[in-house]
Amino acid sequence: MALANLQSSQFDLNEELFDQITGIVNADTGIQFLPEKRTLVQARISKRIRTLKMNSFEEYADFLNGEAGQDERKSLVSVLTTNVTRFFRENHHFENLRDEVLPPLIKRARAGGRVRLWSAGCSSGEEPYSVALTVLGLEPDIQKYDFKILASDIDPEIVAKAQNGVYPERAFETVAPHLRKSFFKSNPDGLGDTRIASKELKSIIAFRELNLMHNWPFRGQFDVIFCRNVVIYFDAPTSERIWAKFANQLEPNGMLYVGHSERVGNADQIGLETVGVTAYCKTGRS
Repeated sequence: MALANLQSSQFDLNEELFDQITGIVNADTGIQFLPEKRTLVQARISKRIRTLKMNSFEEYADFLNGEAGQDERKSLVSVLTTNVTRFFRENHHFENLRDEVLPPLIKRARAGGRVRLWSAGCSSGEEPYSVALTVLGLEPDIQKYDFKILASDIDPEIVAKAQNGVYPERAFETVAPHLRKSFFKSNPDGLGDTRIASKELKSIIAFRELNLMHNWPFRGQFDVIFCRNVVIYFDAPTSERIWAKFANQLEPNGMLYVGHSERVGNADQIGLETVGVTAYCKTGRS
């Protein structure tokens, strides 16, 4: 049967196959897909089926369940997850970071202390670069100190994109001109009207592939965690577990920033206190 006919009704993603395929994603990542997303899931999976030269969603589902399909599960997550972000998105978080949170952390770093920040679900990198720009705006020589930003995402392709740090000129509308000029250079590869993150900017960020549903291989705590517009895709029990893990991973008085549509419903139980719009502080109570 010709692959061009994949859009015909014979190749509709039926309810059983939808549940089977999205169930794999849910088990691997915690991401939940409601039935009304079936048309979207069908359209995105169709691209993978064409790429793999398969003939049906059933063949694809069987492949995912086999040993040979384990790598494809990562590609499936890539096509089904949406990476929408921008520099200094929800800027009130960065204002709070700059004015309230970073000054004592930078003081600690200057005195020889360790400081760690984490962008969990970093997408294409605008968030961790915004954090780094905020830090460098306060301390241009931060590279001298034990001060690092971890940027992680479940999608290896998007992590690679973030690490490359190449963005179109229009992406910098929300970046102050002096920061754009200092830390994003004209792309020497000649990729059109683009800029690339400087070595200085990249030097304080470590990009890693990380599944929040798996074990977190960290030896120390974090002073600040950004996890915005990620947990919203999880079911309630999974969300509560993830929030609790974040709370456990924070230093006392550490900050957790979440997305504009997210709330930590069990904050009191896990030792977090609301201190601003979608901002929480580790109280030490748990």
